[in-house]
Amino acid sequence: MPRFLRGGRSSLLMVLAGVLVSASLATGASAGDWPQFRGPNASGVAADATNLPVEFSATENVAWSKELGKGIACPVIAGGRCFSTALVGDQLFGIFCFDALTGKELWKKELKTGPLPDIMPPNEHASSTPVSDGERVYVYFSTLGMLAYDAATGKELWTSPIQQPFYLMGWGAAQSPILYQDMLIYSQDDDLDPFLTAIDKYTGKVLWRTKRPEMLGGYATPVMCTANGRTDLVVAGTGKMKGYNPATGEEIWTCNSLLRTIMTTPVVVDDRIFISVQSYGDTARVLKYALLQWKDTNQDGKLEKSELAKQFWTKFDKGDGDGDGFLVDDEIDAAFQAPTNMVGGGNIIQAIRGGGTGDVTDTHLIWNLDNSAPSNISSPLAVNGQLFLVKKGGISASFSTEDGSEVWDRRRIRNLGNYYASPIAGDGKIYVAGENGFVVVLQQGDKPKILARNDLRDSIVATPAIAENRLYVRTLKHLYCFKAGDGEPKAAAADSAE
Repeated sequence: MPRFLRGGRSSLLMVLAGVLVSASLATGASAGDWPQFRGPNASGVAADATNLPVEFSATENVAWSKELGKGIACPVIAGGRCFSTALVGDQLFGIFCFDALTGKELWKKELKTGPLPDIMPPNEHASSTPVSDGERVYVYFSTLGMLAYDAATGKELWTSPIQQPFYLMGWGAAQSPILYQDMLIYSQDDDLDPFLTAIDKYTGKVLWRTKRPEMLGGYATPVMCTANGRTDLVVAGTGKMKGYNPATGEEIWTCNSLLRTIMTTPVVVDDRIFISVQSYGDTARVLKYALLQWKDTNQDGKLEKSELAKQFWTKFDKGDGDGDGFLVDDEIDAAFQAPTNMVGGGNIIQAIRGGGTGDVTDTHLIWNLDNSAPSNISSPLAVNGQLFLVKKGGISASFSTEDGSEVWDRRRIRNLGNYYASPIAGDGKIYVAGENGFVVVLQQGDKPKILARNDLRDSIVATPAIAENRLYVRTLKHLYCFKAGDGEPKAAAADSAE
């Protein structure tokens, strides 16, 4: 057994419990809650889980289920309530509140969205994961802004307008807010006007707003990292991982080691921040190559205004240096990519130490792997000294969080297809949801041992949630709550992955 796996289950629970307590203090949620995207501090780890289901289906070990409508936002659980969202009709957005244990519907809201922008699959309009402190629930929708509701009654408390995001590739909105102390924090790294903002969670008043002009379209959820006695707000984006003062939004540090277009969210363990990124193409493939491939509709090797959304025409004019009405070669990058951040694609896995000041690229980048294991959307999972990754084709990999050394590399988990949901962990198990509707359950350890493959027969893009020894899975149209049943298979019966 590798050195970083020694210490047993009790040591693991002690470490994870500390992480969970810190995150709970930040959000105001209780220890057993899963209050935001990927749970406490976006870790994907339920440290208190002790009896989670292994085998389940649409009819087996189901505590309750609901048909909601189309959506890919993750369910969240706080204060005994489960919150979810869906598009419940043409231009009609639904917000649901259920009793987390029984599934009883406590309240439901339906809001008219107005005209909806185009969106690229697998994204859906109900894509942003809510966040709750147990007393209120906060929901973002691209055409409505940020909304706050009383968690118990569903009474609307306030609405805070937020400018609609626009993406050169037409991906659509999918950012999720977080809570820290009395602030609701939201990052919108679109291709038009990227920014990071904090909103008073009681009133909806904007406390600060920090522009991020070097960023390109990305979806990383902010995380908190405490190091050297200081808690920083950390956001991954194109080319750079940045740390901010959460009270003011002032940038404190930057690590200029990332790639273009960040869709994965970092995970934090103690003072270390881990991220895995697969970005389109190689390091020499800057934005212009992607735009010419996807937006140059007549394939003449240049862009004209009619090939882009009107929202980008001002940027188009900025890049059109000779005024001929076309963008060619470096004019494309001049229009849409910051001159101080001309980064390309590739594959990386990194560990960055928090708590720095200024440019920390040379001082706080602990280790960096150029490895093909990362997914472009599924985020890494740090548990029991391992960084676990899964990508398209059901290919998994695991690395030591200490030094990046390989635990295993490119092992299939016997479920082909795409992976948009991120893996989560609890009770010595790892849950990996595939877009094809299968949820693979693995035993945590130094080998990828398969405990079960569970077919829910509906697309899964949302990351599952864990709370009170229940597993919550959002498929495209349904929400399931699973509990352990009698006669569950034990870890000793696990099969090894390929």
